[in-house]
Amino acid sequence: MKIGVPKEIASDETRVALDPKTVGLLTKKNHEISIESGAGVGSSFSDDQYRKAGATIVPSAAPIYAQSDVILKVLAPSDSETEAIREGGTLISFMSPHKNPGTIAKLASRRVTVFAMEFVPRISRAQTMDALSSMATLGGYKAVLMAADRLPKIFPLMMTAAGSIPAATVLVLGVGVAGLQAIATAKRLGARVEAFDPRPAVKEQVQSVGATFVEIPVEEDVETAGGYAKEQSEAFLKKEQDVIAERLPKVDVVISTAQIFGKKAPILITLETLKRMRPGTVIVDLAAEQGGNCEATKPNETVVVDGVTILGPTNLPATLPNDASLMYSKNVMNLFNQIFGTENGQPDFEEEVTKGACIARGGAIVNDIVRGIVEG
Repeated sequence: MKIGVPKEIASDETRVALDPKTVGLLTKKNHEISIESGAGVGSSFSDDQYRKAGATIVPSAAPIYAQSDVILKVLAPSDSETEAIREGGTLISFMSPHKNPGTIAKLASRRVTVFAMEFVPRISRAQTMDALSSMATLGGYKAVLMAADRLPKIFPLMMTAAGSIPAATVLVLGVGVAGLQAIATAKRLGARVEAFDPRPAVKEQVQSVGATFVEIPVEEDVETAGGYAKEQSEAFLKKEQDVIAERLPKVDVVISTAQIFGKKAPILITLETLKRMRPGTVIVDLAAEQGGNCEATKPNETVVVDGVTILGPTNLPATLPNDASLMYSKNVMNLFNQIFGTENGQPDFEEEVTKGACIARGGAIVNDIVRGIVEG
């Protein structure tokens, strides 16, 4: 097949959809790969590395979009990129349907088959394709480093001639992939770590990485069949807020990761609660793009409320572009091989992974969640 990788055009996006090693693996299977010149520069991959791996370097994106059977990207295409994708072609990338409903509708109208990385089913045999988890791992790691940089004290316990310096206390809200990586990173830096999640099942995971689990009495179903947190009642959310509020005056850093797939993030830290926190406390809200877990969070901004610093990053993996691209490339390659590795080389839309990841084909939006978003 003819595979095209254009350069990402978003100003803050440094990742690339394929790294040179993955290109080499795909070209060995007789796929023709075209890479836009400079596509890998932000991730420290040169055009020459891609050439040696067997790719053709193309000076601009236009011929890539026009001639490729499959386009591989990191972010959803812009309006101009959407128009450039060949009608009836295939696109594999993150799609962020809440941010890009018009783009998805346009792609469907052009009969583009769209596979969205965030819709890869969370099942064991699809773990190697799970780009959400790959990027969340890096996000959780980087969030702790950001907090350490902004905190007006050190993380570890330190014994000095001037006296003892106590370890910082870090509270992690939400124990998914990002939360677990945040716990592990904070522990490596010497902090005391506590973690909160409404799902009792994650208690053992929290303890396995050295944190204390903050429990809440559970009186309703709090997780999906896939083991992820689901949207809760107002009464349960209030109980969560109260449990968290009791801990916040005693902590130095909060790493907040709680999200509900396809929904606005739950508010776990209210403006009233912020007033009870110590000046100098740092909150890194990884749910900022979905509205934030802190009521004061603003996406991609730093806000200070009563001496508490709230950071709202929305694309931390792009600040670690080399490893992020290496991980994403493997996820994309594995999904590509899953989709097109059939006996006849055509997607089997009854197969669970292929069906789950596909959000548009044949001129229609075929994913119920995405259709609901696009149609309003």
